[in-house]
Amino acid sequence: QVQLQESGPGLVKPSQTLSLTCTVSGTSITTKYLAWTWIRQSPGKGLEWMGVIGYLGSTYIRPSLKSRASISWDTSKNQFSLQLSSVTPEDAAVYYCARDRGSGEYDYWGQGTQVTVSS
Repeated sequence: QVQLQESGPGLVKPSQTLSLTCTVSGTSITTKYLAWTWIRQSPGKGLEWMGVIGYLGSTYIRPSLKSRASISWDTSKNQFSLQLSSVTPEDAAVYYCARDRGSGEYDYWGQGTQVTVSS
């Protein structure tokens, strides 16, 4: 059974860097043709796709976030992570990690983690 679990601080101060980790179980993040994504949802807004890391470790970040966001992985722990720098209150959201089977088909999601940005 594939499971994803987000972890990280629930509260981040403005201008700091947000770091979240997604721990995957039931499958390897290096399995061919799979990709692993970060998606967030701010209050009152729709889902925002943030970026992806593919099974070979290549990443693609949403252009509007490219200057602040990065995605990395630790294959030994079967984890992938999101770093978002210089956060503002607009970055407050529920952050999800999800598995992409290809072409944007997200078949497994984490439960989401709430992030608040406040001093």
